[in-house]
Amino acid sequence: MLAIVDSGGANIASVRFALERLGVQSELTADPAVIRAAERVILPGVGSAAEGMKRLQARGLVDCVRGLTQPVLGVCLGMQLLFESSEEGPTETLGLIPGRVALLPGGPGVTVPHMGWNTVLTGKPVALLDGIAPDARFYFVHSYAGPVNAFTLASCDHGTPFAAIVQRGNFSGVQFHPERSGPAGARLLRNFLTLA
Repeated sequence: MLAIVDSGGANIASVRFALERLGVQSELTADPAVIRAAERVILPGVGSAAEGMKRLQARGLVDCVRGLTQPVLGVCLGMQLLFESSEEGPTETLGLIPGRVALLPGGPGVTVPHMGWNTVLTGKPVALLDGIAPDARFYFVHSYAGPVNAFTLASCDHGTPFAAIVQRGNFSGVQFHPERSGPAGARLLRNFLTLA
C-alpha cells in the first residue's frame, strides 16, 4: 500500500491521479498508524514551509514522518521540508537532510518564482531517473530551493544551482512536480515504486 501524507497541499489530487494512471492505488491519510504501515510514502506539498510544517504539526505527523523507515518521496514543498530549515519564515523543518532551503536569487533574465520546464544534471547514475533520457524535462514551480550538497543526486540551475533531486537513506525528494512532468515524471514515479 502506498500512503500519501495528507499535508493539505494543493498538489495532492494531481499526485493521486498520476499514480492511478500507473495503475497504483494510494491512500490519502493523516493517520500515523496507516502511514507507518505503508510500503511507500509520498509527502506532497505546495505553499510556504511555515504553513507546511504547521499542517504536519497540527495533524501530529512530524515525529511520524521523521521515524519512517520505508521509501519516502517528498515532492516540491514536501522535498523542502526534508531539509533542516528554510529561510522562508524562517522555519525549522524535518531535519532529515542537512542543509537550509533558501530563496532563489532573481536578476536580469531570471524570474522568481521559477516556473517552467527544465532538465536536471547528474554526475552519476540515479535510480529515480532510471530509463529517463538525460535531456528529459521536468516541470518546476517554486521560489525557494535546497542547496547542492553531498545529498544532491541531481541539480538544476535558475540564477544559481539548486538541488533538484536529493536522497539520504530511505528519504528522497524532488523539487519538480513529477505528476505534471509527462512521461518522464510518470517514469520517475514508477521508479520510486520499485526502489529497494
